[in-house]
Amino acid sequence: MTDRYARQAVLPEIGPTGQARLAAVSVLVVGAGGLGCPVLQYLSGAGVGRLTIVDHDTVEETNLHRQPLYGMPDIGKLKAEAARTTLQRFNPHVRIDAVAERLTPQNAARLVADANIVVDAADSFAVTYMLSDVCFATTKPLVSASVIGMTGYAGVFCGGGPSYRAVFPEVSVDGGTCATVGVIGTAVATMGSLQAHLTLHHLLGLEPAVLGRVVTFDAKRLAFGGFDFAGSPEPEDQVAFIAPEQVRSDDIVVDLRGLDEAPVSPFAGARRLVVDTIDELGAPSKRVVLACRSGQRALMAADRLRERGVTNLALVALG
Repeated sequence: MTDRYARQAVLPEIGPTGQARLAAVSVLVVGAGGLGCPVLQYLSGAGVGRLTIVDHDTVEETNLHRQPLYGMPDIGKLKAEAARTTLQRFNPHVRIDAVAERLTPQNAARLVADANIVVDAADSFAVTYMLSDVCFATTKPLVSASVIGMTGYAGVFCGGGPSYRAVFPEVSVDGGTCATVGVIGTAVATMGSLQAHLTLHHLLGLEPAVLGRVVTFDAKRLAFGGFDFAGSPEPEDQVAFIAPEQVRSDDIVVDLRGLDEAPVSPFAGARRLVVDTIDELGAPSKRVVLACRSGQRALMAADRLRERGVTNLALVALG
């Protein structure tokens, strides 16, 4: 062991045994943005043996106030590759794999299979539910976080405990995005650092266990909170995300995006409705596929349809 990890290895909770444990694990980090940057920096700094970065996006100037792994010369580059370059300069002893792909129903299981623990730093409803479904089925722990405006949360799901769906079976109608609601960089950094800590805490087997716990943060009030959700029951039914290629010709496709957002739908014959008008579908006899950009509106529309007894549903996130 080099002097690189001396300040943390001297802790009795870590020591040489804990440091060796970290060096032997593989962590999948989905998202290399505001949450992913501190996650990646602190996990690589701690000496995690392998990091796999999944992100299909490119660096934009609007990212730089909250994504310190990147600089002006990185604008236009793929985040996964730019992050790997920076992290390899930071710690060459960590194996870092860059996967410049969007997480999809097709590749999620393959990517999760190679990891000991999964970090959801994408801040996307579709990604979170996809990862939760795969992690729950394979008993892999999932560290998920989200920040919007000046509030956020981070928690550890699956891995033998309740899934994300068990805790958050429905999507908030008040949800938004960083682009529409805004976000302060320090709140994102706080939650990303907390995600990294929760990941290390779980990998090192520290007590009390973080599995089945959520930590909340209000950056305006400077207040932390949280709750335990161990023992929460899994929902009896759930609606899965599918890839656009899995939409069948006999499906009833509803594109929930506005015409100003997407003048042309990728699905021929798709109906153009919004969440508030989804009841116009009536009582469909075929599978209904609900599509939107992030998956949030699709989840909300699915909840409304299920309240009316419609159960043959699927979701598509178009990115």
